This record gives sequence, C-alpha cells and structure tokens, in this order.
Amino acid sequence: MQLDGKLIKEEGHDYLMRALNLPDYYGRNLDALYDCLTEIECDIELVNADDVDGDIIDTFVDAADENQFLTFKII
Repeated sequence: MQLDGKLIKEEGHDYLMRALNLPDYYGRNLDALYDCLTEIECDIELVNADDVDGDIIDTFVDAADENQFLTFKII
C-alpha cells in the first residue's frame, strides 16, 4: 500500500483512517495510530515524505519495529 505524504499533511488522521482501513474507534492521534499499526498486516510505502511531520514517520517506524507483519519504507 502506498501512502501520500501530501494527503497526510492536508487531511491528517482522516486520510490515514481511510487509507489504512482503520477501525471506527481509531482515536485520531499518534498513540492510536501506533496501536492500530501494531495490529495490522501490511506493507506500507510513503511517498512525498518531506510533507509529513517527523513524529508521524517515527510512529510508522516504531510500529514496524514492533509488528513483524508490518513493513514501512520511504520511497
């Protein structure tokens, strides 16, 4: 799956919720994002990473380190 950093910047957690098919109870914050990412199986590629806040990228990296079924890379 490919995520677009420009859309993350514009739409924030709403975009992530749709793109990653996160549950309705997703709290729309970095802690909730981390929790959801550690429970999914997905290969994520981020394009336009320069548009994304470093804290969001760190959340993806940390979750991928914790979840063996999640890969994350910036392309």
